[in-house]
Amino acid sequence: MKKPVILLISGFSVIILLSLTLRPVPSLPENQLSIANGTVSHIFEGGEKDIVFRLKETDEMFYINRGLEQGLEIEALKKQLIGNQITLKYPEYWSLLNNGSTHHVSKVEYNGETIFSELR
Repeated sequence: MKKPVILLISGFSVIILLSLTLRPVPSLPENQLSIANGTVSHIFEGGEKDIVFRLKETDEMFYINRGLEQGLEIEALKKQLIGNQITLKYPEYWSLLNNGSTHHVSKVEYNGETIFSELR
């Protein structure tokens, strides 16, 4: 009698953990995105063809998911953006994989121009 209850509780626990871990990044309208402004200190490849930005003003990292597959080039971004002020717009969300110091970027702006956007 106890074994089926333990299996049922274990199964539900696994399902809940997976749903919290594998949640998709929310797609929010631009007016609901958080904003980070700062001077670009580093741009590098991270994860699976992601482009990662570091700003001088914060220890947080910002990434464009699969940015290299979307036609962006790291060397071109470095030449254009390193040492310059940019605006990054990103959704605030929580998941087990997100430690709060890495943010999925929805839009990158430089000098009043959009460098990257996945907004509709």
